[in-house]
Amino acid sequence: MTPFTEKVIAIIQRIPTGKVMTYGQVARHAGSPRAARQVVRILHSMSRSYHLPWHRVINAKGQIALRDDESYQEQRMSLEAEGVMVGLHGGIDLEKYLWEPACMEH
Repeated sequence: MTPFTEKVIAIIQRIPTGKVMTYGQVARHAGSPRAARQVVRILHSMSRSYHLPWHRVINAKGQIALRDDESYQEQRMSLEAEGVMVGLHGGIDLEKYLWEPACMEH
């Protein structure tokens, strides 16, 4: 596993209940600001084995990015169960719910 992948997993594991981060934000904190798509791949391939709270990671527009209806609904319900208000078209208020880690080890 690459150091970047290890950092991404550690960051996602730390996202508190009721908060979200964007793919790009996770990539930036892991040391590769332009690797948002890699964060998506890591989430897709490692969420189950590392018990990642994948539902807390959204796109830069503050929206659920999943296109598959079943996965979209699962992410929406998981966020709402944690108290995150999800608006029409999967929109989430980043000013209210975005988590910015105070200090991340790089």
